[in-house]
Amino acid sequence: MGKTTNRWGIALAGIIMQLLLGTVYGWSVFKKPLMESHGWTGVQVGLAFTIAIFCLGMAAALGGKFVDRAGARKVATTAAILFGFGTLLAGYANSIGNLWLLWLGYGVIAGIGNGLGYITPIAVLIRWFPDKRGLITGLAVMGFGFGSALIGQFVPLLLPSIGITSTFYVLGIIYLIILGLAAQFLNNPPEGWSPPVSAGAKINSSAAVNSLCLRDALGTFQFYILWLVLFINVTAGIALISNMSPMAQAQLGVTAVVAGTLVFTASIFNGLGRVFWASLSDKIGRKNVFLIMLSSQIPVFFLLPQASNIWIFGAMCCYILSCLGGGFATMPSFAVDTFGPKNCGNIYGKVLLAWSLAGVVGPLLMEYVLKVTSSFSMALIIASGLLAVGVFLVSLYKKPEAVAA
Repeated sequence: MGKTTNRWGIALAGIIMQLLLGTVYGWSVFKKPLMESHGWTGVQVGLAFTIAIFCLGMAAALGGKFVDRAGARKVATTAAILFGFGTLLAGYANSIGNLWLLWLGYGVIAGIGNGLGYITPIAVLIRWFPDKRGLITGLAVMGFGFGSALIGQFVPLLLPSIGITSTFYVLGIIYLIILGLAAQFLNNPPEGWSPPVSAGAKINSSAAVNSLCLRDALGTFQFYILWLVLFINVTAGIALISNMSPMAQAQLGVTAVVAGTLVFTASIFNGLGRVFWASLSDKIGRKNVFLIMLSSQIPVFFLLPQASNIWIFGAMCCYILSCLGGGFATMPSFAVDTFGPKNCGNIYGKVLLAWSLAGVVGPLLMEYVLKVTSSFSMALIIASGLLAVGVFLVSLYKKPEAVAA
């Protein structure tokens, strides 16, 4: 297939990829069926998800380099094969009752494929849309945010009729075919390409010249500010999302079905927040958006343990998850504004290591505090303190002189 030059067609392919890759966040729909089928514990089944998120972050960190050098289409195609094959392997692991194979298939192989697939559309689209970086990354990762809502509605319809193994097989085949096709439309702009004059008139033409390499980026304090800010925002958000259902049931006394509806609704806001905050960052700047997101979450996390009304509790959760998604959507543009677009895949990939670590720290923080105090309250207060540190770090940020306009 020849190279595609329709940037909105490329954007659509990227959004479709992110939508399917985001189904990883719907792992909980498999948790209870796997536990009941094999007698595995919640920790054992949940470890497949933890490994997947860790491998996702690590692969995204390394994959950005390959996108910059080997080309987006090759990396995206590899991602489709790994994510699809890993999901198929998870189905086979269930059929023979092998927990280690489940961890290898869905955790390691599918996780690596997911990370390679996640970084590729972002690295490509911020090059195709220098005039709309916030909007386009917001749209792309919005798909990732909606993925969990999609799988949460789709899988429960399949499980009762075809079983766990066949459900994994169906998903694996879908991933292989649709992700594989979408991957063929991803490619970087031709050398010297620029957006239409009406759209790109305000673009800084010196951006590519002033781009930093990874080594120079790692030598700036701005890199570590961005890394820590993403880590803090994700740690706080994922700590909540990983325990929202049990929190709602314990704190509000609602049923599992009602709690599930709350999780579904909050997932929608996770996706919508990615477009809203990233688009806002195009207008008021990335730094200002992060200052607003982080500071506004502090009182929400602090007051969440006291919420006794489901509507208030739900609104707080929806807002926090919108900020979680907003951080993911705004950070790629923040990184490109800071270090330039030329090596964005490689540099932003290293920033995404923060996601990998936060995906472990956030849930473990909640589990540890719950075990010690028999309540989630202290963990949420700790999260509000971390967010305050994030506000301080963002306030220290200023653009490096090497890429100043």
